[in-house]
Amino acid sequence: MGQSTVPFTIPSLSGEVSDAVVKVLDSGWITTGPQTAAFEQEFADYLGAAHVVAVASCTTALELCLRGLELPPGSAVLTPSLTFCGAINAILHAGHRPVLVDIDEDTLVPSPETVAAAAARTKPAAMIVQNQGGYPVDVAALAEAAGLDRTRIVEDAAHGPGAARGGKPVGSESFAACFSFYATKNMPIGEGGAIATSDEGLQEKVRAMRLHGMSKDSWKRYLPGGSWRYDVKQIGLKANMTDVQASIGRAQLAALPEWQRRRAEIVAAYDEAFRGLPGLTLPQRNLDGIRHAWHLYQVRVPDRDAISSELEAAGVSTSVHFIPANQMTSYRDILGADECARVPVTDRVGEELLSLPLYPGLTSDGQDRVVAALTEALRARS
Repeated sequence: MGQSTVPFTIPSLSGEVSDAVVKVLDSGWITTGPQTAAFEQEFADYLGAAHVVAVASCTTALELCLRGLELPPGSAVLTPSLTFCGAINAILHAGHRPVLVDIDEDTLVPSPETVAAAAARTKPAAMIVQNQGGYPVDVAALAEAAGLDRTRIVEDAAHGPGAARGGKPVGSESFAACFSFYATKNMPIGEGGAIATSDEGLQEKVRAMRLHGMSKDSWKRYLPGGSWRYDVKQIGLKANMTDVQASIGRAQLAALPEWQRRRAEIVAAYDEAFRGLPGLTLPQRNLDGIRHAWHLYQVRVPDRDAISSELEAAGVSTSVHFIPANQMTSYRDILGADECARVPVTDRVGEELLSLPLYPGLTSDGQDRVVAALTEALRARS
């Protein structure tokens, strides 16, 4: 029998998760309640953020933040095209128009120059910036290039827990930073997201909007002395986190620092093994003042699709982050061919990107198999 496949990822689970979930189930309260409130405070403490609002997903977090900006309908919102489709959908669901921004090929995120070029052809009302793969973007520089105040910047920090720039964790001082706790992320819950904000007004808006815009959630209504009466002052979504999810999040958060240490250890081993390999471009580097979250280990290779297939045949699973949005049928129909042609670096680099297995449970043997398979594939082409 041949060797088993090295998975692209395996969700990490704290040993405390099962007990935490059972306690919530035994409590009789499983929707948004005391566990969610505790998780919000603990995640805020981890980030150093003033406020955290737990929600159903990072996609809903992005949409809630855009709605919270109260922009005129149809406003132009800058976004990288090298992003997950959820970010583009959030702009459209909020009633606005995506404006695609090209990337810098070394960092895989927009540069001040590419942002300025996109802003010059439109009048952006807001911008989504993304921490691609865990690389923390320079939010201030991109905001200045777009001609936007920080209160018009929404950070897609789905890959961001553990990242920092200038000694400040991603989300610690953000007007709006949106995190993901999807099964593949650095701190997996299964599903779920969160908004970190330094702004009291924004946190009040998104806290209400995450549950239809109701002035009180069920926990507040049914506490002793509470009242069933509530108001709806703004239109919201059904986007709340449950106490079951939050209890998992609390257990996972305690384990996150050790998981981040292990990710960095795996990255260092990849770097050493791949150094000087012909045809391979390694991921963004840790520059002065930058701490990478290492959600992804993204390399660039020639003949990407064929190499991915060869690795799969060798028992190594890979992925791609991301298929550029401008190449998706629905977005091409909505945005038009001219808009979709404005990101040439994204199109070129997007054909070379390959994400290798990177997760705390990856064994040394598994990593050796990844290295051997990719090395063989590349040397066969040199």
